[in-house]
Amino acid sequence: MRKLIAVVIAATLLSGCGEPRIDGSSEEAFHKSMSKVAESIPEENRKQFTADVMLLAFQNMDLGKVMSGKQRPEEVPGIMLSSLNGKTAAEVSAEASRVREARAVREKEQALSEISDLLDKKRKSELAKVELEKFEVLKSRYYKRKVEYSFMDDSVIELNVRNGTDKAVSRAFFKGTISSPGRSVPWLVEEFNHSIAGGMEPGESQSWSLAPNSFSAWGKVNPPTDAVLTVEVVRLNGADGKPIFGDGEFTERDADRLESLRKQYPN
Repeated sequence: MRKLIAVVIAATLLSGCGEPRIDGSSEEAFHKSMSKVAESIPEENRKQFTADVMLLAFQNMDLGKVMSGKQRPEEVPGIMLSSLNGKTAAEVSAEASRVREARAVREKEQALSEISDLLDKKRKSELAKVELEKFEVLKSRYYKRKVEYSFMDDSVIELNVRNGTDKAVSRAFFKGTISSPGRSVPWLVEEFNHSIAGGMEPGESQSWSLAPNSFSAWGKVNPPTDAVLTVEVVRLNGADGKPIFGDGEFTERDADRLESLRKQYPN
């Protein structure tokens, strides 16, 4: 197949006259006919003609089928040649333009659909954030605790929380940040969660002392004594174990993607 690709490129760079057609009956016939077709167009148009030929040659090739064994590699050249067989330079150009236009339409439709999905996710995330803020973290603290007969200290996360939502909560998910005053880069930003034995009914308050795995990021971090832990609620599961206010956080990556798509397709 590499040989055929090289033939396609080389043949389109040759130069003469007329309105010949591409003969895709064999590689040899293809080579000869492509030379004649290339000679029939102005030299300044041959680079675009090469691009058009390559587009049409590859558009019907399914690499997935080849990789999965559903299509034999030796069948690929025949498919590529048949897609060009019988076409003049003008017909190749027209067909390539049609393919590009159809592709652009599909890409725009897909992009607009993705923009709509991202805007919906952003809206739901903003609504969820308002509700999640009702589950209050009244106090948060992180520290190390000496353990007898162990060379490693235990990490401890202490939380005082209040369920200000109107739903029972069975598990709470948090994003914790350990940082020091005056420092722009935190020591740790890591998510964690806690399964609440018996759950938390609306209006209830609880105090927890959590022990993260010593080999996790929480166990490895060793912040200075002036460091403080701030905690944000990112998700709550209800009594049925399912997210109460949705589980689709609108991330920074989502925001960047939305901005990029809107620049490409402002309308």
